[in-house]
Amino acid sequence: MTEVFAASGRLCVGIDPHEGLLAEWGLPASGSGVRDFGLRVVEATVGSAGIVKPQVAFFERFGSAGFIALEEVLGAARSAGLLVIGDVKRGEIGSSMAGYAGAWLEEGGPLEVDALTLNPYLGVEDLADTFAAAARVGKGAFVLAATSNPAGASVQRARTPDGRSVSRRVLDDVAAWNATTGDGIGPIGVVIGATVDLAAAGLDDVERPLPVLAPGFGHQGAHTGRTREIYGNLSEGVIVSESRSLLSSGPAGIAHAISERAAEVRGTL
Repeated sequence: MTEVFAASGRLCVGIDPHEGLLAEWGLPASGSGVRDFGLRVVEATVGSAGIVKPQVAFFERFGSAGFIALEEVLGAARSAGLLVIGDVKRGEIGSSMAGYAGAWLEEGGPLEVDALTLNPYLGVEDLADTFAAAARVGKGAFVLAATSNPAGASVQRARTPDGRSVSRRVLDDVAAWNATTGDGIGPIGVVIGATVDLAAAGLDDVERPLPVLAPGFGHQGAHTGRTREIYGNLSEGVIVSESRSLLSSGPAGIAHAISERAAEVRGTL
């Protein structure tokens, strides 16, 4: 990840082909539509930014045709040298989680990505095997900790018996696992929205940096110029994730929008 930061900056371009955007782009709401959308975003990203994040739900809705489209988009992105974060938000126990890890992290697999998003609410400890599977092949994961959707706050800020917030417990568990790898910033990160009040979430005094996937910039209102103010000691590992603010530029304007935004992000981080 640090190599990608150095070479291409920290902008992550979301690939979110929801029905409204497909219509704006003049594409059908179908497997072929999401395929064309995804491939155009990949093409527009190459040379300007180094990370893309397909939202898998928008492909899944078209069943087998959607998955065929997703496989092609993932393959094109990885072949182009982009780091691909699969926004899948999986979270299970035992053999079920092993199945997800095999689907998304196995080298040479049709759904192979470089990192995936995970839901910790069946227990972070049940994700440990997936963390290890990712690390073994030089990949990573991002665990939901404090998301930018307001409805998440009531759960994520709830207090555990030791007084920590749920968000802080998730972050601490991830940081503790990273510490066992001896791998600097570590292969496993967290999702912390840029619109989150880190003090209210119990995340304002984190000492050890780790990777942070940071939605909430652009359309949701957060400004990259405030990244260090927002994230404090976590700033070293922040990935600026934007989707709608870039994708709304349309097929004719998307490449320019990504290029300009990537330059802005490089200038502030």
